[in-house]
Amino acid sequence: MSWISGPLVGFDLETTGTDVETDRIVTAALVRLEADGTVSAERGWLLDPGVAIPEQASAIHGISTDRARQHGAAPAGAVAEITAAVAEVLGAGTPLVVMNARYDLSLLDRECHRHGVPSLADRLGRPPAPVVDPLVLDKHVDRYRRGKRALQALCAHYGVALEDAHNAAADALAAARVARRMGERYATVGAMPPADMHTLQTRAAAEQSASLQAYLRRTSNPAAVVEPAWPVIPRAV
Repeated sequence: MSWISGPLVGFDLETTGTDVETDRIVTAALVRLEADGTVSAERGWLLDPGVAIPEQASAIHGISTDRARQHGAAPAGAVAEITAAVAEVLGAGTPLVVMNARYDLSLLDRECHRHGVPSLADRLGRPPAPVVDPLVLDKHVDRYRRGKRALQALCAHYGVALEDAHNAAADALAAARVARRMGERYATVGAMPPADMHTLQTRAAAEQSASLQAYLRRTSNPAAVVEPAWPVIPRAV
C-alpha cells in the first residue's frame, strides 16, 4: 500500500527558539488526516517550558511566558504524553508528517533526555519511522525551483490552505495536506510504501546536507558543517 493511500498524521511543535539542544517545547499537536481528506482526530498540548519564552518566539506563536506558566502543563509529564502519542502513531505504521522533521523530532528527543523520559527510539525499539518530511521531499522532487520552502511557501505552491500559521494544530494539518498533494503530483514518489518513502528521504536529506555544506564551504565558511542525519540528529555523547 502506498503511503498516500491511507491516513497521515501531522505533527508540529512550537518552541522557545530554534536550537534543538537548548530550546523547549511550548505547544505540540497531532492531527490525523484520513485518505478522503477528513480530519478524524486532533490532540494538542500547552506546556510550561520551565524557562522564559523569548519575545521573538511569542510574537510568532502567540504564547507568552505568563500564559504558559498559568495554563501550561508541567513539562516532564507533557513530554512523556507527547512522545507516547507519537510512538503510538509510528508503532501502528501510520506515516508521521513533520515539516522539517530534523528539527521537531530532534528537539523532542532532547526534551525526553532532559526530563528523563523514554524517547521515541526507546519506546519503539528502533529509530522513528515512517516519517514524511515535506521540506526534504519538496527539495527532492523539485530540486531547482527557486524561492522559499517554508511551510507557508509550500502551501501556496501546492494549493493548500493554511489558516492560523504557527498554531501547532494548523501547521500539522497543513503539512499533512501538503505531503499528500506532493504524493499525488509526483506519482512515482506517491506510489511508494511507507518504509521505502522513509528510506528515500533519509538518503535525500543526506544528499541535500552535503550539497549545502559544499556550497557554504565554497562561498562563505570553509569550516561549515551541515548535519546529514534525518529525521533525528544524534545526541552528542
